Amino acid sequence: MIFITAKFRVKPEHADRWPEISKAFTHATRNEPGCLWFEWSRSLDNPNEYVLVEAFRDGDAGAAHVNSEHFKAAQQTLPPYLAETPRVINTTVDQEGWSELGEMAVK
Repeated sequence: MIFITAKFRVKPEHADRWPEISKAFTHATRNEPGCLWFEWSRSLDNPNEYVLVEAFRDGDAGAAHVNSEHFKAAQQTLPPYLAETPRVINTTVDQEGWSELGEMAVK
């Protein structure tokens, strides 16, 4: 799978509204056939920063995502709300989902 983590630093005046601002893009991406997950979290250390954890089935699904109309729309509509260009880690992982964290097993 293609595993991506990105940090979005949002302008302070828009930070509380970011889930609503990114809602259409989020829902459209989650509805892509090759999207495994697309999840936002807000940083505990910086309330203006959101972390996006996303995964796509394979390279074809990732390519379909970046070539989709909703991705192209997000490229135009989201940057005005950002304080800087998002930072990203993008890698291929040889698995299909989340593994358990054995070191913190719940008994």
